[in-house]
Amino acid sequence: MAGKVKLYYFNGRGKMEPIRWLLAAAGVEFEEEFLETREQYEKLLQGGSLMFQQVPMVEIDGMKMVQTRAILSYIAAKYNLYGKDLKERALIDMYVGGTDDLMGFILMFPFLSAEDKEKQRAVIVEKATSRYFPAYEKVLKDHGQDFLVGNNFSWADVHLLEAILMVEEKKSDVLSGFPKLQAFKARISSIPTIKKFLEPGSQRKPVPDDKYVETVRRVLRMYYNIKPN
Repeated sequence: MAGKVKLYYFNGRGKMEPIRWLLAAAGVEFEEEFLETREQYEKLLQGGSLMFQQVPMVEIDGMKMVQTRAILSYIAAKYNLYGKDLKERALIDMYVGGTDDLMGFILMFPFLSAEDKEKQRAVIVEKATSRYFPAYEKVLKDHGQDFLVGNNFSWADVHLLEAILMVEEKKSDVLSGFPKLQAFKARISSIPTIKKFLEPGSQRKPVPDDKYVETVRRVLRMYYNIKPN
């Protein structure tokens, strides 16, 4: 019998947070080992656990998986969150890819200077409200169903809810012009596994703070300045 899923990353969101979300949505319990020192990271490197010398890394079903998209695809397929056929899987991939693009504007936000953060906040809100949210609003309006693909809960729904909540942290009323997405947010948030993950005390990580940024910079030796997308 395979052991419990184990995640190797920092004690913060970053590229691991969508993996936490998807495991939680599937009702899968997982353990975490947080990288806090350069020595921990080098031990993983020397042990051959990081194929491309990068985290996140996830131990699952006897594998040591790297590359966020590969990990997410595996989890989605394993726990029936990846559509019922090839066409639905293609749509899920397409929607997840779009959401990834939006989240890319947010990923490095904590590492920006105060001045650049204000500029990037405006970019995030503009991209969300002019490009990404209108697209998903139209999908939900056109097919009139509760979920993005095939009227079944999928990875695409989980990923979009995560992105919506992240953008709302930048502008709380960002969904004011998107009634279908408002209803979608409420609906997906009420799914039992998601509701549990959104409650205090779960393994969902808070907005990245200065301690998280300092730890990442120290462990990965990021001594250069990050610029906005």
